[in-house]
Amino acid sequence: MSTATDLARAMAAAWNAGEPERVIALAGQATPSWRDDEAVLSLLGLAQQACGHVQQAATSFRRLAQLQPEVSAHWNNLAVVCREAGDLAEAEQALLTALALAPDDAEVHYNLGLLRIQQRQWLAARQSLLDAVQLSPHFIEARLQAAHACHVCGDNTRQEALLDGAGDWPPQTAEHALLLSAMLSVQGELDAALRTLARAQLPAEPAATIMRLRIAAQRVLLHERNNRLDAAREALEQLPIEALEALPAQAEQARAEGWHAHAAMAMRAGEAATAATLQASALASASDDESRAGAAFGLASALDRQGHYAEAWQALQQAHSAQREIARHVVPELLAADSRPLQVSAQRVGRDEHGRWSPLAAPDTRHSPVFVVGFPRSGTTLLEQMLDAHPDFRSMDERAHVHDLIEAMQLVGQRYPADLAELSQQDADQLRGVYWRQARRVAPDLGERRLVDKNPLNMLCLPMIMRLFPHARIILCLRHPCDVLLSCYMQSFRSPAFMMLCSSLPRLAQGYAHAFAQWFADAEVFAPAVLEWRYESVVSGLDEQLARLGDFLETTDTAAMTRFAEHARGKRFISTPSYAQVTEGVHRRAVGRWQNYRRQFEPVLPVLQPWLERLGYRP
Repeated sequence: MSTATDLARAMAAAWNAGEPERVIALAGQATPSWRDDEAVLSLLGLAQQACGHVQQAATSFRRLAQLQPEVSAHWNNLAVVCREAGDLAEAEQALLTALALAPDDAEVHYNLGLLRIQQRQWLAARQSLLDAVQLSPHFIEARLQAAHACHVCGDNTRQEALLDGAGDWPPQTAEHALLLSAMLSVQGELDAALRTLARAQLPAEPAATIMRLRIAAQRVLLHERNNRLDAAREALEQLPIEALEALPAQAEQARAEGWHAHAAMAMRAGEAATAATLQASALASASDDESRAGAAFGLASALDRQGHYAEAWQALQQAHSAQREIARHVVPELLAADSRPLQVSAQRVGRDEHGRWSPLAAPDTRHSPVFVVGFPRSGTTLLEQMLDAHPDFRSMDERAHVHDLIEAMQLVGQRYPADLAELSQQDADQLRGVYWRQARRVAPDLGERRLVDKNPLNMLCLPMIMRLFPHARIILCLRHPCDVLLSCYMQSFRSPAFMMLCSSLPRLAQGYAHAFAQWFADAEVFAPAVLEWRYESVVSGLDEQLARLGDFLETTDTAAMTRFAEHARGKRFISTPSYAQVTEGVHRRAVGRWQNYRRQFEPVLPVLQPWLERLGYRP
């Protein structure tokens, strides 16, 4: 070849033919004067990267960046291979340089987001990836990773927006398909999640065999999570125990996921001892905090079911230790012992302030949502399914629409709750319009039915509810505070803030006390129409409590509500941790369960004592 241009043409032809090894071989023919040619160096770096020679690729791209420091693409390419090589410091410096040169380059923002994920800087990752999507809305890889960052940060609203239409995206690599299907499942899109797995692009063998087992495990868990147990058992046949045992040592993640899937189905079959053994194996093989937390929570549940309470508590401590590590990289400010994970408003609306609210037109009771509130794990999901089983009501699963309205106020510089007094009729109508649009996206078949908005922590949003829907019926779910706290402590929550709230009984007890202090203070000011719905009373006298509920909601025939378990089984996806329990009907085994852990509760009983008395529970 007579010139560097000729060499570059030959290398480009080999690259386009999918022959990176030949590109590298051709580069070896370069004379010393050609080796710094931009096209030659660029193609060589790309080929080295494709062949897995990331250190050599870094050398090539580093040379390019030195020769042409004003070219953003060279710094971006250098950053990518440095990140692959594990040199995160140089990758970060290269990306910041690329970003300064090309601030509107979506790919640079995307790669910076991937770097932040690898650094476990989740909030920064989310922002960089959202920037990439804003610059290039059809950049699917950026949308996927941005949704993942939102998922980890507990930003459900943005996650759903980013994944709108994701079920129709092109086939994803197997790793990305697993991630996408998990997020789609959380949103209740089971069919799209399964379709994503079915179309996953497998790597070459032997990695393909490992990936097939991971996909099979995910499919089992998707069906189980949606109460499709026959389909889950069928999927489990593609995940034989002997195949998991035969996996090589480096396939720990696949092994852990497989054990976890088998354990979930063993628990559904009432085989708690088998489930405990499987979860212990999953815990031993878990390679990341999320897997460790999931296996440890599962192990605790299986041990508790067998009456092994001391061992169950130890497993719970392992689970929360893993979740603290997850939360550490998202909400580090909540690690402080005196922090308050619950967003309890520091400001209150007093009687005088409420008296100065300007009167606004608002929907009547029949055209307002029914709000189901209470501290999490107080029976809100059970009540929601009872209401949803009635033809006059439609629930939308657990959504943060009221919290979103508060955030929208604050984003435009309004103070919540103080500036609720200043809302005009137009302001209130606009906020209600936003609320109903969000609700109808989730429940497009709402029609003339009454919307059931079940979100336990809407108990902290009473000022907003009363400003927009002053005639709404509100149902406050109550349950023995110790049973509530134990149930929270034994659940794996996705929200990083809630992970921290539930990380210890003292934190939970303080959070419970703060939440009810705000609720009762607000309720005294606003005097909402509230029905107290006590879990223990429902368990001991369902018909009587349903009659009370019917009177409160002005619904005479509540017979359909007694068939809530059958309704829940047909509904498939229920987002809360009690998705399995509500399909079983009403039973007493959850009443007084905390007594099995009384020794652990003794230190927090003084904090709970005032609420035990106020809520009518025996000390």
